[in-house]
Amino acid sequence: MAREINLVPDVKGEMIRALKLRNFIFFLCIVVAAASVGVTLFFFSIAAGQDAVVNGKKETLDEMSKKISDYSDLSDFLTIRDQLGNLSSISENKKQVSRLFGVLSAILPTGADTITISTLNLNFEEEEPTITIEAQANAGKDPFIDYNVLDSFKKSMQYMRYDYGNYVDKNGDTIPAYCIVETGADGATLKDSAKGRYAFWTITKEGCAPELDEEDKDKDVFTATGYEAEEYDSNPVVRIWRTPQYNDWHNKEDPEKSYITLDGAISGVPHFESNCISYSGTENGSTINWSESNEECKLVPDGTDGINILESSNGRDASEELVLRFTATITLSSDVFSFQNKHLISLGPTTRYNVTDSYVQVQNMFKQKAHDCAPTDISCKENSNGGNN
Repeated sequence: MAREINLVPDVKGEMIRALKLRNFIFFLCIVVAAASVGVTLFFFSIAAGQDAVVNGKKETLDEMSKKISDYSDLSDFLTIRDQLGNLSSISENKKQVSRLFGVLSAILPTGADTITISTLNLNFEEEEPTITIEAQANAGKDPFIDYNVLDSFKKSMQYMRYDYGNYVDKNGDTIPAYCIVETGADGATLKDSAKGRYAFWTITKEGCAPELDEEDKDKDVFTATGYEAEEYDSNPVVRIWRTPQYNDWHNKEDPEKSYITLDGAISGVPHFESNCISYSGTENGSTINWSESNEECKLVPDGTDGINILESSNGRDASEELVLRFTATITLSSDVFSFQNKHLISLGPTTRYNVTDSYVQVQNMFKQKAHDCAPTDISCKENSNGGNN
């Protein structure tokens, strides 16, 4: 049997193992160092690349900034841009001041008792607009100076209303306001003495026609939509009733064929979609009684408290007729003058159509200021009132 004899001393063996371990550790150090150098170079290259990109962008931005600074119309451009950005807020805050005449025609009595204005001021500085008037009341008969005229004028404020909304087609789609004609050439509102108020839809005007199906685009718009055309101002138009045509629109025998239901819902016919007035019908035997309600849109929100009589006294007008002079402030709803509220009308206490029928009638609202009675004017009573008494 062979035998192995270890002739290497133990110390020599330990030294050999130590050398191997040293060489292995040295090798690992070289590998780690090389990896570190590689990683460092990698990140350095990224940083250098980023610096190059940033420098390139900076040069581009500097060039663009110089071009913008050298642009001669820059200030005008920035002004236009700012104005375009403010269009929406400008539209929301825009006031339709011309509606004041509709308001006056609704609140001023026009019967035997008349009130005419000599001075008028409209104030938008407060949250709710106010009008201040210097006016004169004329009873029209003895006694001409009658405080009942002024008292009736004040109490009527609680019944004043307004109405606004949109005209819609038979599908309920809103018709743009510029497509609607509500007054004639003389400024008179379009109204039928028996059926009420209406408007014309200029359906052939650009941007006013309803959207047609693909197969109907080659057809005449009236044929394709089924609307009945009539002529107004030498143009074909469609008549839209603002006043519901209850008898024509409601089918008592077959309610499913009705354009208006008993709860006031209207569909299938072009009509005015009111934001203020609601309609309802009640069956009474063989007939249906229709009613209208407008409780939300009050012209004078505070009613009789919305008018303040500052002073009143006896006087004579420019024709030397006896009148009652007075000054009053009336607080109106801010919605009345909002440009956003389309097709707005003011409604008097007796009928929903008590509005100015013609611009010519505006002149009848105003008269020269009345003067106080002379001390020797015996027929002009010497009593006077201040405030709301």
